[in-house]
Amino acid sequence: MSDALHIKNLTVRAGAKTLLDDVTATIEPGRITAIVGPNGAGKSTLLRALAGVAPFAGTLALGAAPLAHLSPTERARRIAYLPQHHDLAWNIKVRDMVALGRFAYGAEPGKLGATDRAAVERAMEAAGCAALADRGVADLSGGEQALACLARVLAADTPVILADEPAAALDPANQYRAMECLAEKSSQGRAVLVVLHDLTLVAQFSHSVLWLQGGRLVAHERADCESLAHHIPTLFGRTPSFATDGSEALFFVRDPNES
Repeated sequence: MSDALHIKNLTVRAGAKTLLDDVTATIEPGRITAIVGPNGAGKSTLLRALAGVAPFAGTLALGAAPLAHLSPTERARRIAYLPQHHDLAWNIKVRDMVALGRFAYGAEPGKLGATDRAAVERAMEAAGCAALADRGVADLSGGEQALACLARVLAADTPVILADEPAAALDPANQYRAMECLAEKSSQGRAVLVVLHDLTLVAQFSHSVLWLQGGRLVAHERADCESLAHHIPTLFGRTPSFATDGSEALFFVRDPNES
């Protein structure tokens, strides 16, 4: 079992603007924790701080180890980060891009040992991009690029996975594929923290939810119907309906009076 990720008094500012304000939470291993809130709530900022790419005040620790004390290589062996936007600097093959997930273990694209090759192949197969292995990443569609980037994160095989809107660019089948990949990682004892806008995916895959609004943590609760029904109208101004077939799906009914 991996260690818990501890967030204490996390504050992020950009000039005079506070993006995150005094957020405290514990992200447990073996669970998917969704970050949910309206646009501008601080969801991506939270992941960026945890990934070490945004300056912050406060304390972040994995188990008893403060993240600030870890070297970049040690941090990369513990935390994998899938950003919202995929900036692909050059047109390398998908297989080589996925292999970058093994960089913290000393691997180099084109020079992989047996363990690293196996990790890359497993990750591409799980993410559904094995057939794209020899294509250039810049030649792919947006959804195909998203799958390749997910595979890179899976290949890192870290105790903690941070994923910012991993389903956003994907068709429905691949949205569920991506979430099933993350669910598999959580079932292996890893801590998965994921930003989601699709509330049906939140309801079906998440164990708990960090509800954010205006940079503040509104609540950290179990992802059950009661919590969803309570927070969604407050944060999004719409009341959800829930499926009655036991699927945990939710949906919204259009109000014709709003047109």
